[in-house]
Amino acid sequence: MRQDNFTSGPIGKQLLVFSIPILMTNLLQTSYQFIDSLWVGNLLGDTALGAISVSSTVIFTVLSFIIGVNNATLTILSQLKGKNDDAGLKSYTNAFIVILGSIAILLGIFGFLFSETILKILGTPDEMIKDAASYLQINFLGILFLFGYNFIGTVFRALGNSKTPLRFVLIAVVLNTVLDPLFIYVFKWGIQGAAWATILAQGVAFLYGLWISLHHKLIPFSRPALPKKEEITLILGQGIPSGLQMTVISAGSAAIMSVVTTFGSDTVSGFGAAQRLESLIMLPAHALGTAVNSMAGQNIAAGKWRRVHRITMYATFMNLTAMLIIALIVFTVGGWGIRMFIADAGAVGFGTTYIKIVAFFFPFLGFNFVWNGVVRASGAAFQVLMLNVISFWLLRFPLTWLFAHQLGEKGIALGMGISFVISSVFAFSYYRFGKWSKKELFETKNE
Repeated sequence: MRQDNFTSGPIGKQLLVFSIPILMTNLLQTSYQFIDSLWVGNLLGDTALGAISVSSTVIFTVLSFIIGVNNATLTILSQLKGKNDDAGLKSYTNAFIVILGSIAILLGIFGFLFSETILKILGTPDEMIKDAASYLQINFLGILFLFGYNFIGTVFRALGNSKTPLRFVLIAVVLNTVLDPLFIYVFKWGIQGAAWATILAQGVAFLYGLWISLHHKLIPFSRPALPKKEEITLILGQGIPSGLQMTVISAGSAAIMSVVTTFGSDTVSGFGAAQRLESLIMLPAHALGTAVNSMAGQNIAAGKWRRVHRITMYATFMNLTAMLIIALIVFTVGGWGIRMFIADAGAVGFGTTYIKIVAFFFPFLGFNFVWNGVVRASGAAFQVLMLNVISFWLLRFPLTWLFAHQLGEKGIALGMGISFVISSVFAFSYYRFGKWSKKELFETKNE
């Protein structure tokens, strides 16, 4: 299980080989809540499924924050890898463990104590409160496992290894698939069984990741110690804007949903189904964005700017190719994809029209992941946060509202699609003309 140094070698091959396991890992992560929902819906009924859905919104928010902070982990550690700074890698890995571990414990305590309050604020129906709170509390008990195995996976990717994280995420998903019916149906634990299955599966994945890291000495762990002041400053300086990016995205999505809900239940159901399909469609672009973050980070630290821009070029071309192929497939069989989630004719009609219109705008959304990934790799986390604010709050939400107001429900897709195009222009403009390349997390030596 080798760790790759991306500062030399064939870029196209490296990008492809590195990003495919990330794509598969993201696909497995996406299936996690789907599996819980599948078993709960079939074994416990609609009310229990509703309780899971509401609780999953809270869990997704926490997971989004974890993903955001892990972007900072990826940036800092990949640059240290590019500098061949083994002492720095060990020191910053320790600092991340202490800081993220503390955040996880505090979030776990807060979430456990206030689960019911959070659910009431979200407007959860009274008949679902008890089950939803129970499910959420158990998940908060295991939040350290969720943080843990996501963090270890990110460290591996920063060091150039995307295959090992795929293995322990696969273990988690397989275990969850097996334990769900066992705990829910055989042991008669109900909705609590689904929650225990989830955290047990994540716990095993975390322990396996920890064991394989220590046994093969793949990650520079050391005995935990208080981080240095400059380490705390850098980690929070990168982590807070990265975490806020996900908050901006979640809030922006909620704002867009407020536009969709004005057109009635068919539109809401069709849009929801299309969004589920869209989350799968965008996985290749997500994977390329993560791969670029790690690869560019190593080369930025090594001062290999020509190689950084070549990585960007390769990733842009791969994104364009993949998203155009996916767009053609979606345009051809989009209706079948929507019908996987819903059956009502009106909802299917809107969902199909929406996904076919927006499909050909997907490459532009993918460009954002690639170009923002390169900028983020330099340590310009605040700038990427601002690009996301522009994307969601100055473009996507206003344009969706405007086109929906002028053209009716069909305008939703057109407004979204046009916002993808314009936001990609902002992302490219900052990549091409911004001062992100002047950002220095550490002292670097140019070639």
